[in-house]
Amino acid sequence: MTEAALRLTEFEIGPPAHTSVMSREVVAALQPRRGDVFLDATAGAGGHTEALLEAANEVKVIAFDRDPLAVARTRERLARFGARAEVVHLEVARIEEWMRERSLPAVNGLVADLGLSSPQLSEAKRGMSFRLEGPIDMRMDPTRGETARELIERLDDDDLAELIFKLGEERRARRVARCIKQEEAAGRLETTFDLRRAVVRAVGPARIGGVDPATRTFQALRIAVNDEFSALDALLRSLPQCLAPGGRVVMLTFHSGEDRRVKKAFQAGYRGAVYSDVADKVIRSTKEETFANRRAAAAKLRWAVRAANHGTPDNRSV
Repeated sequence: MTEAALRLTEFEIGPPAHTSVMSREVVAALQPRRGDVFLDATAGAGGHTEALLEAANEVKVIAFDRDPLAVARTRERLARFGARAEVVHLEVARIEEWMRERSLPAVNGLVADLGLSSPQLSEAKRGMSFRLEGPIDMRMDPTRGETARELIERLDDDDLAELIFKLGEERRARRVARCIKQEEAAGRLETTFDLRRAVVRAVGPARIGGVDPATRTFQALRIAVNDEFSALDALLRSLPQCLAPGGRVVMLTFHSGEDRRVKKAFQAGYRGAVYSDVADKVIRSTKEETFANRRAAAAKLRWAVRAANHGTPDNRSV
């Protein structure tokens, strides 16, 4: 995509405010020092990148995002930092490859916030939210790939049910899939509102624990469309190559499937002497932040420290 195409579009008009989750905890875990270089694997609205740039003099951050609109917004937000901030249109699975192609040395730290940003949820044309009527799209990068509507059309009832069950952890997945496919066959599946109505017809309108009945299905379709778990697995595999000895990594997850992957990778790396230290337990947002920003309630933070070349991990259990 050209630079011109990354500039303001109809999606950019009046972008809603976004507050990055647990910015203070991210900075504390990464411990930035003068002259450090960090990667922000999922720039989003640029909040974590900005926090790192402000935390210490001469820190540089290379921020990546697969969403071209997020790239444009983040470049504008971070313009005041000049060459200290670089924003790249790239998905997380290709970060190691990108660094290798440019002969960039391993960095002092990396942060990845795997949640959606407020602009993505608040723009109806992205199709991410069941609260706004828009096309059933859900792509992080709207310039490429299969939409959620096309995915639904391609899958049969059984495959769709399996996807919703595995990625959304929806216990009534078969009923949900059947109702969605029925609405599609009848020509009544064009918008996110249509999709939500199909789910509600399958499971009823009642909220469980304050969660909308369509949440798990929308989540599953979004994860599938963007191949989010595979991208996360690729990033976790590449971390030892991206981090310098003593380098620190922070992962923020919002889904149990993501958190399980991060925990497993960190613990395996700790046992294998890839990491010299890992967080004892998951870190959650404060009550004050959760009250001010509802997104923070689901966030889980884990960190790890890359072992020195000849280092030996300590004996602490995880």
